[in-house]
Amino acid sequence: MSIPADFKRNEATGLDLGWLNHIHVNKAAADRRAASLANRRTVKKEYQAAWLVKAIELIDLTTLSGDDTPGRVERLCMKAMRPLRTDLVEALGLQDRNLMTGAVCVYHEMIRHADKVLKGRLPIAAVSTGFPAGLTSMETKVREIELSVADGAQEIDIVITRQHVLTGNWQALYDEMVAYRQACGEAHVKAILATGDLVTLENVAKASWVCMMAGADFIKTSTGKEGVNATIPVSLTMVRTIREYHERTGFKVGYKPAGGVSTAKAALQYMTVMKEELGNEWLEPHLFRIGASSLLTDIERQLEHYVTGNYSAAHRHAQP
Repeated sequence: MSIPADFKRNEATGLDLGWLNHIHVNKAAADRRAASLANRRTVKKEYQAAWLVKAIELIDLTTLSGDDTPGRVERLCMKAMRPLRTDLVEALGLQDRNLMTGAVCVYHEMIRHADKVLKGRLPIAAVSTGFPAGLTSMETKVREIELSVADGAQEIDIVITRQHVLTGNWQALYDEMVAYRQACGEAHVKAILATGDLVTLENVAKASWVCMMAGADFIKTSTGKEGVNATIPVSLTMVRTIREYHERTGFKVGYKPAGGVSTAKAALQYMTVMKEELGNEWLEPHLFRIGASSLLTDIERQLEHYVTGNYSAAHRHAQP
């Protein structure tokens, strides 16, 4: 991942409860804007192909299954470094692009297996802090982060304690996030809000603000294990808090939708949200990721259709 030399990581700016009290979300308006972004903004032909190639570079290629094995993770990493078949790379004129995904995302136990293949060529993101529910002791959560960083993870995807949001205990959420940021050290931290558990868009907005105030480098929708994961209205709410936070503090925070983003069409919708709400600068891997496991297969199929005019079966595209 290439980060601009002048890019400043987010810093803990302090918890401003007065600001939180002024946060309100008009759900009906958010739903209308989300529908407009999702359904009325389209790209076609060579422009769509270009957007899909860019989407590949934004993927956190993920495997977070109970039956993960070292072999599966190693295959995932090889796919991340070579996401398109050679014939498609040549047909699209991408031989000099060094096309790779944004990162790979795995459980702690798989970090060393990923590192054996990647050898620093791509960031390794590790889920942590009692993923996915986050209901372990604080001491255990912090130690998990420290161990993953020591094993070579450059990014840590933490889960917040949802009860802090549901009970309005913003100080506890802030203190928790500060502790996670400190444990990460130089590793970047993505705060997973588990938005499907937070009930309201106002809760989503307030949780986003608190995590950014505490120093989160990214805010992320979901673990992928909740009943409802990434949605366009939730994304719209979160990226607008990112925009407001940048206007207020000068710090640029990244965004990661995750869970259920499995089609090229869905990826284009989330990219449209970023472009329309935050601008082209946020369409780069240091500020935008898409957490996904099967998305890359569909993107590859769509690009093959662009090149050949035919759709191929999914099994023709290498999968971990």
